[in-house]
Amino acid sequence: MAAVIPSPRRVQTLARLALGVVVLVIAAAPLLLGREGDVSNSDVAFLDTTESTPATAIAGVDPRDHPADDGFAWPNYGFTKQRTHHLALKVTPHPPYRQAWAYRSNVLLEFAPVLCGRKIYVLKNNAALYALSRRTGKPRWKRKLGALAASSPACGHGVIYAVVLERTRGSKGGRVVAVSAKNGRTMWSRKLPSRAESSPLLHNGKLYFGTENGTVYALRARTGKVVWRYRADGAVKGAIALDSGKLYFGDYAGKVQAIRLSTGRKVWKVKTKGRRLGIGAGNFYSSAAVSYGRVYIGSTNGNVYSFGSADGKLAWRRDTGDFVYASPAVGRPPGGRPTVYIGSYNGRFYALDARTGRTRWVRSLGNKISGAATIVGDLVFVSDLGKRTTWALGAGRGATAWKTRRGGFNPVISDGRRIYFAGYTSLFALDHAKRPFDPDAPRTTLSNAERKAQERAARSAANRAADARRARKARDRRVARRVLAKRRAAASKERQRKLRTAPHGHVHARTGRPPPRCHPHRHTYKVGGKTIVLTHDHCHTHLPRT
Repeated sequence: MAAVIPSPRRVQTLARLALGVVVLVIAAAPLLLGREGDVSNSDVAFLDTTESTPATAIAGVDPRDHPADDGFAWPNYGFTKQRTHHLALKVTPHPPYRQAWAYRSNVLLEFAPVLCGRKIYVLKNNAALYALSRRTGKPRWKRKLGALAASSPACGHGVIYAVVLERTRGSKGGRVVAVSAKNGRTMWSRKLPSRAESSPLLHNGKLYFGTENGTVYALRARTGKVVWRYRADGAVKGAIALDSGKLYFGDYAGKVQAIRLSTGRKVWKVKTKGRRLGIGAGNFYSSAAVSYGRVYIGSTNGNVYSFGSADGKLAWRRDTGDFVYASPAVGRPPGGRPTVYIGSYNGRFYALDARTGRTRWVRSLGNKISGAATIVGDLVFVSDLGKRTTWALGAGRGATAWKTRRGGFNPVISDGRRIYFAGYTSLFALDHAKRPFDPDAPRTTLSNAERKAQERAARSAANRAADARRARKARDRRVARRVLAKRRAAASKERQRKLRTAPHGHVHARTGRPPPRCHPHRHTYKVGGKTIVLTHDHCHTHLPRT
């Protein structure tokens, strides 16, 4: 059968059709994959304000006073009630750092602590709440609030507030608790019908937080009595942000919303894109941050969003290519412009223009950035869960200023003088090498020569301690051998005494030579058919052993 050869005109037509199909597929790919793409709307209001530097973060402390009596507080997750994770400073505590103290543990420390007065309050993942001395890191009290927790507490007016995921192991209900900052005594406790991991917000005598069944609560901080409830369309896991009389948050139905602080009534609600192939649904684990008249939040569909805080209008959207669990840190670094700092689960860390969403700089740090960054002066601290590593980057250009092989989630808080660094399971206080938080503490520097000398001294001390332990063990072994020899000698002497005195048919003489004992012996032999009998006396003498 002869082959059918299409005409040139038909070939051109088929080529055009194929090209059109390819173009159509490429154009529709974002829709088919669930990808929204980058967007920037310049008509959304942007309030270019300047953050004020907390006076207590830069005020000097009288050397005669306790070094923690500076009136400073980091009372909420994210520092401010807007959850910006930004401490504006005129003088940043730069490295090199000296470790002032360490509180070590083997329990996961997922969320950063809070700070009020002379104490730091840490809620571990096993729902144990600790009060640590801000000066020394020593525990002042401990309170077990439940079986599982994944949030930061809040502190204020002598009370610590916390929510827990599980009251008891395996339970489906959580709890909200208020305890005394002085001694950890329970002030009040309220059971919740579902789990809670939304770090609470304390404001004007009321406590605000969300739960996994989608309920947002406003409680009286003094008694725990419910003021109002708001029901979202999905689980509210992130911390709730407050600004200008409105509360802002995202939920697990892919919606971002604003409600009235006073009544819990809805102001606006926006729905983001749903499931994206390879990443998943557009849910909000990230906490919202509110600044410059905008709401900033990350989504598990890989996008970072900016909405107008007044009406919820989309200002910009930026795709990172992977889950965004992290909460944004928002602020203006010294000499810079308003910037959003946020990490993606692929290990890329972004500095985005707060107005337009355009990239200022990006660093590929690790492979699992899960926690929120923190801006301290002109540094931004970020941790990578995959590498368990923490960086301090220059906020302006992203250059590495400091790095440690510790960390995992939400890295630091600060009082402007000291960095309180949350490792994977432990908490550390870091001072500038030449500007100690506590003037009475021994001062050290971190120059290479001195650091190496300190390391050699530490190794030498460790070797001396090991030698001392080995000497003690050898001495103990010698003593044990001597004791064992004495016991064996005593046992042998006792056996000899029993042999001398034990009755066996005759008496041993005590003095002189004992008389002989004789008895006849008879031997019979057969030789050549004859029997030969030989007899003789067999005498012996028993002598006592010595």
